[in-house]
Amino acid sequence: MNERSNFTNKLGFILAAAGSAVGLGNIWRFPYLVARYGGGTFLLCYIILALTFGFTLMTAEIAIGRKTGLSPIGAFAKLDKRFGFLGVLASLVPIIILPYYSVIGGWVIKYIIAFTGGNLSAAAEDSYFTSFISSTKEPILWFFVFVILTSIIVIFGVEKGIENVSKIMMPVLVVLTIFISIYVISMDGASEGVKYYLMPHMSDFSIKTVVAALGQLFYSMSLAMGIMITYGSYMKKSTELQKSVKQIEIFDTGIAFFSGLMIVPAVFIFSGGDPTQLNAGPGLMFITLPKVFHEMAFGKIIGLLFFILVFFAALTSAISLMETIVSIFMDKFHWKRWFTCTLVTAYILLMGIPSSLGFGLWDFVKPLGMSILDFMDFASNNVLMPIVALGTCFFVGFILKPESIIEEASVNGAKFKHKKMFCTMIKWIAPICLLVILITSVLAALGVKAFVL
Repeated sequence: MNERSNFTNKLGFILAAAGSAVGLGNIWRFPYLVARYGGGTFLLCYIILALTFGFTLMTAEIAIGRKTGLSPIGAFAKLDKRFGFLGVLASLVPIIILPYYSVIGGWVIKYIIAFTGGNLSAAAEDSYFTSFISSTKEPILWFFVFVILTSIIVIFGVEKGIENVSKIMMPVLVVLTIFISIYVISMDGASEGVKYYLMPHMSDFSIKTVVAALGQLFYSMSLAMGIMITYGSYMKKSTELQKSVKQIEIFDTGIAFFSGLMIVPAVFIFSGGDPTQLNAGPGLMFITLPKVFHEMAFGKIIGLLFFILVFFAALTSAISLMETIVSIFMDKFHWKRWFTCTLVTAYILLMGIPSSLGFGLWDFVKPLGMSILDFMDFASNNVLMPIVALGTCFFVGFILKPESIIEEASVNGAKFKHKKMFCTMIKWIAPICLLVILITSVLAALGVKAFVL
């Protein structure tokens, strides 16, 4: 049987967990949701939800992992065999997400190569991105490169691989985000974009704003993916759990905040103050922003730094997704790490190809009218994750009991603050919010227009 690895210290755990939480969702999804739902109104709503809803779910997941010392399947089954199925569902999330997420990671590498090679003018053209993703060989090549890089780090294990890489990449990611943000807001004409981003307009507030912010919270903080349970299983009892959760949230929300401060004013400047230019979904990062960099002074350098930043964010999240899958199989079958990583890598390479070809050779495949990649994203983020989170809330709130989580978070004399908020959120408020997310997402996918956010 394999000996359970541990993060060497609190800093290693926080940086690795924050690296998992900080991903593509923070950098491209957060800014365009800010633009779609009223600028500062969405930002304020998101921060409030992160401090309540996000804190509650992350605390519960990390505590479950540390309490059992197991990845999701084993953790839920160990606490109550009747809820072993919940661990299976949680395990399916990273298994579905990682192949298509790695495809997008490959796209990011392509843009780093483009900016490094001086192809900024070409990258700024409308047809560049669509021409690239609709081709066959090149997207698969960069997808393979991204997966192999991820796999190499995971093979080295928790301490030598994940922790050491996180200690390098996370500080660099923070510095790059702050540097580019400062550069952008110091540009002429940025003040209007900053004002739009930071100032709440309560006339823009609606239930759609809350639901969108909740959905982003899942996407951004790696909740209901089994990741935080897995990382919690590597967490030492001497590490203060509640304080660590707060520090992870600061990292995650801080990167999202500075990403918005970096992107929103930049697009405002070069679109003549039109916030609809931000409402481009994934196209914001690969179509709109290259145009902005093309018009910007030192745009080639800033654009290159931006895509390096995005690459680090994508890679840290991919590492956590792969580590979760590897940990699940190692716990279940007691395989060696290198053997498990090899099998998981082969699976990802095989299963990611349809998502890559779904924009070109296989674009005729349209489940629920979506591309293959978009459908996989919908199935994992909009259906499975809310179900897993809802099940976790019920399990912790009424079967395991909140006191069990509070007890785990209070080992070695640590004080658990906000007990009343935690109990109320996990038993009542979070489940209601999760039901709203699940219902609206499914109805929107089925074409019920009244529920489209």
